[in-house]
Amino acid sequence: MLSERERESKLAELDRLLNDPETHMDPHRVWALLAEVSTTRQTTTIRQA
Repeated sequence: MLSERERESKLAELDRLLNDPETHMDPHRVWALLAEVSTTRQTTTIRQA
C-alpha cells in the first residue's frame, strides 16, 4: 500500500506525463502509474461534529 506521500508523488508524475508539452509521453509509464494508484485504497476520516 502506498503512503499518501508516495501516492501524491505518482499522481504528480502522471499529471506531468499527460499535461507537460516538454515531457515525452511514455504510455507504458502512464499505465504503470495508473495501475499503482488505482490499487491503493484512499482512506477517509469521518469527523464527528
